[in-house]
Amino acid sequence: MKVKHPHYNHKQKRQTALEKLLELVKPVVPTATILYLKAKIGGLRSTYLRERKKVTDSQISGAAADDVYVPRLWYYERLRFLSDQTGVRESLSTLPSTLPFTPAEASDVQPGTSSQEEVEEPSLSQ
Repeated sequence: MKVKHPHYNHKQKRQTALEKLLELVKPVVPTATILYLKAKIGGLRSTYLRERKKVTDSQISGAAADDVYVPRLWYYERLRFLSDQTGVRESLSTLPSTLPFTPAEASDVQPGTSSQEEVEEPSLSQ
């Protein structure tokens, strides 16, 4: 995914755009600042991406057409342009590459190798 706008990496132009946006927002939210705008934009993106993930997960699950998740955000369609800019990143698994195949293999843990000690729970009866 590549950002399409040529000015995206130009800090001064991005700052100027935020200042213009701030002028539009100030009449509605008088206490708004550039930091407020950045947080608001980040929140909108995050919420949109969460909704989009719900939609794609419901499509992948093999659900019937009637069961596909329908976004509830009123601005979901207006933020669809973000789909070109964002995508699911590849992640590295933190799990070991080999997992036990059977319960017997999983229970082959050597006693005494645990880093946690067993603690006796206090009795509530006197």
